[in-house]
Amino acid sequence: MRDLLKDVMEYLKSKGADYADARYEEHRLENITVENANLKSLSYDFDRGVGIRVLYKGGWGFAATDKLGKDRVMKAADLALEIAKESSSRSKGTEFAAEEPHKDEFRSPFEKDPFEVPLGEKIDLLKEATSSMMKKSDVRRAVGNMDFRKITKVFVNTEGSDIEQLILISGAGIVAYAASENDFQVRSYPSSFGGDYATRGWEFVEQMDLIGNSERVAEEASALLKAEEIEPGEYDIVIDGQQMALQVHESCGHPTELDRVFGYEISFAGGSFLQPDKLNKLRYGSDVVSITADATIPGGLGSFGYDDEGVKAQKSFLVKDGMFVGYLMDRQTAAKLGMRSNGAARAQSWRNIPIIRMTNINLLPGGYTLDDLVSGIDYGFLLSMNKSWSIDDMRVNFQFATEIAYEIKGGKLTGRIFKNPVYYGRTTEFWNSCDGIADQSSWHVWGLPNCGKGQPMQVMYVGHGTSPARFRNVKVGVAR
Repeated sequence: MRDLLKDVMEYLKSKGADYADARYEEHRLENITVENANLKSLSYDFDRGVGIRVLYKGGWGFAATDKLGKDRVMKAADLALEIAKESSSRSKGTEFAAEEPHKDEFRSPFEKDPFEVPLGEKIDLLKEATSSMMKKSDVRRAVGNMDFRKITKVFVNTEGSDIEQLILISGAGIVAYAASENDFQVRSYPSSFGGDYATRGWEFVEQMDLIGNSERVAEEASALLKAEEIEPGEYDIVIDGQQMALQVHESCGHPTELDRVFGYEISFAGGSFLQPDKLNKLRYGSDVVSITADATIPGGLGSFGYDDEGVKAQKSFLVKDGMFVGYLMDRQTAAKLGMRSNGAARAQSWRNIPIIRMTNINLLPGGYTLDDLVSGIDYGFLLSMNKSWSIDDMRVNFQFATEIAYEIKGGKLTGRIFKNPVYYGRTTEFWNSCDGIADQSSWHVWGLPNCGKGQPMQVMYVGHGTSPARFRNVKVGVAR
């Protein structure tokens, strides 16, 4: 396949293409869902194909095929070139940031290939975890799931890049749904909306200890049925790492995507308040807030060797010491600012064109322990695990509901819990109210496997390194 793709590049150059690239991808997927100790669904999928991009006199063209014979791949190349030529007649020109060619291989780190683990072992683990949760009488539904994906990519372009990558993704989680005559509550582990994910192997799932945490998850779901609700007001709060991951995702990751800034997503996903005139001038947060885009973290769900434009994975600052200093960029948008891409062009599969996506967007750890953060609050709450959220299309006003709130009184957790908490804010005001972040010992890269963007929709795997953080005078209320 590599030789064929190189032949395609030579062919497109001979036809006058200013630039072209091709991606061959294989995707192998497995999903297991167990409900109430019974296997609910088991699915496998295998998909492969080639996507070809062409830049011709300022116009882009893209075509893809899952027919891998030479004639069909060449036909796709001709179609991409034809589309590029038609686009060029309507284009005002396209800038494309420089990138040196790379010849390299990348393999995500893993110890145990989950596709080689016996299916029965995986199902039995989920059965035992859900069975344990069902022992609590209030738990009416207990769900466990596992997802695995193995991706092989070969990338070549007319600049001379030749890159092969193997990326293995593993994820799992459990959820307890408790119900009474008048209420319904949920608790998740290790994170909500499918659990936690990483570019690692079966060992990542083993380390979660789903069975060992199942009883606690069920107990808390049941206890929430009897819990009170928070009296609405302004409180000092600590937000745990899982919830901070989504906070970073929605109120920093998305608004720093440069295609949103330029309006390319405005009709679907929205825009951004982080316009270029704010770069290096806007105080996004307090001095303790630094946020990076880092695709080099071993095991991070947003980690890789090279993006889908052949740009090497790297670390760059989006916010540094509270100041807004950078964007997520591809080669085209970076050129508009006279910059180089920081490797954020990613496609869901071979059939999709790369667009700007998050990598691992991380809130860097601070110098506190979780106990330190709690000890600095006279009365407030520790909020944990996302339940729902909303944020406006410019990424300014938001609200996040969490599964549970733990009461803090006199600098200590009292053991009392509250249900249906929700907190509100405006992005820069909220981040400027942050006065403490937990240290490296509490820091974890959480995997979000379902970030949607683009038309047609593409779903991407992204990561967020976070630890608990403290915020002052935040509006907290009750989700209805």
